[in-house]
Amino acid sequence: MLTPGHPILTPFDIGNIQLKNRFAVAPMTRVSATEDGNATEQMARYYERFAKGGFGLVITEGIYTDRKFSQGYPCQPGIADHAQAMAWRAVTDRIHSHPSRVFAQLMHAGALNQGNRFIGGSAAPSAVRPKGTQMPFYYGSGQYPMPQAMTDEDIADAIDGFAQAAKRAVDVAGFDGIEIHGANGYLLDQFLTGYTNQRNDRWGGDVRQRLGLMLEVVKAVRTAVGNAAVGVRISQGKVNDYQHKWPEGEAAAEVIFGALADAEVDFIHVTEFEAWKPAYDGGDATLVALARRYADPVPVIANGGLHHLHHAEQAIREGANIIALGKAALANPDFPVRLVDGRGFRELEPSILGPIANIKASELA
Repeated sequence: MLTPGHPILTPFDIGNIQLKNRFAVAPMTRVSATEDGNATEQMARYYERFAKGGFGLVITEGIYTDRKFSQGYPCQPGIADHAQAMAWRAVTDRIHSHPSRVFAQLMHAGALNQGNRFIGGSAAPSAVRPKGTQMPFYYGSGQYPMPQAMTDEDIADAIDGFAQAAKRAVDVAGFDGIEIHGANGYLLDQFLTGYTNQRNDRWGGDVRQRLGLMLEVVKAVRTAVGNAAVGVRISQGKVNDYQHKWPEGEAAAEVIFGALADAEVDFIHVTEFEAWKPAYDGGDATLVALARRYADPVPVIANGGLHHLHHAEQAIREGANIIALGKAALANPDFPVRLVDGRGFRELEPSILGPIANIKASELA
């Protein structure tokens, strides 16, 4: 049970956006849009439950950005045109009515393409087949397709796609901010990762050079949305390479977090499987602590198994400003209210994420 004065219940500002508390809903792919990528009434009800349950911030699932290579899954929502942006308006209006804030997570799948209705094949920094196999709970099966290496024109189109999608998200759909998806093995993370980025041009090379596309996207999105909050989600692990660690260790963290701070992002969202554990074997610092060390004073959102209060409080002591919950929020869309009331938490029912990880009727009851 939390007392009203607990730090996690206090307001916090990200950019010019004030959050009523430090609880956020982490982005989670739910493949529940229409086949043409429009958000639905079911999605509006699903997202509203989190705002109604006391979360100060809701971050959407990954939204594809363009009509080329960005879509990754069937029934993934998009914001690649005006109609898709308008479909999100019901979601943002419902969330604002409680009142909570909502950020659109913009995502380009790159090589991790399990279904794209616009174009055949996939594109990535280099022609390297992704590790692992496609995820069946997102309608995938078998190996990932071999991607084509992106041309300079492809890269320019991807940057513009992020920027135009961000503008629609803020101006048309009513989002309060933008989270650029630079994590979990998707396109921007593919450029950051050495074994998927084998380029020998300006987009390849050492960590700083491989970060270049992410920084260009930040710049373009910032220009497109003006004063709206803009941040980046960062991880080491990937959906198809769960245990991956940056081979350069803390040196990579210094470059990545320092460069994002220099780019004047409004927040950095770090995610690990268990965010309270050291980022590297033999070290003591968590990824949260490293983000704070090298990106201070940029606000840090922490995600990864932080539903136990003592782990959340540890993350805050180490520099997190916001605690983002994923599966715990799915099982308890009223998590903040439950914590204040002293009620117990429900365990996640596996059926919610299987056999397809779409929104179930039980989540809307």
